[in-house]
Amino acid sequence: MVTRLVIAAFLLAHAGIHAAFVSQRPPATAGGPAWPFELRSWLLTPLGVGPEANRLIGLALVGATIGGFGLAAVGALALAPAVGWTAGVSLGAIASLALLVLFFQPWLVLGVVIDLGLLWAALVADWGPQGLG
Repeated sequence: MVTRLVIAAFLLAHAGIHAAFVSQRPPATAGGPAWPFELRSWLLTPLGVGPEANRLIGLALVGATIGGFGLAAVGALALAPAVGWTAGVSLGAIASLALLVLFFQPWLVLGVVIDLGLLWAALVADWGPQGLG
């Protein structure tokens, strides 16, 4: 059961960090790093997508990411059918990847690696917490 709790906590923490895209930006500090969670797309803006549409797309992706990983966490705890794990990881990781690619900042590479690892585990390796007892 402890392993299931760790997996669920990891998924919820990974989902929760995406909320920084919609949280208030902290004050800048002299010599401090730039805030990496901006809903201004390097890809969509040059295509003529305005700031409000960028924000709406980002909000939708943040919501899908949190919802998907929330479902996966419930599946990891065996509180939902096993399909909840695979569906939740797939939805959360794909939405997260889309968010991180569209609103890319180099500091966010770790999130991309986590999402790719989760997708590989759930879809390619067919791994899930179902066998953890």
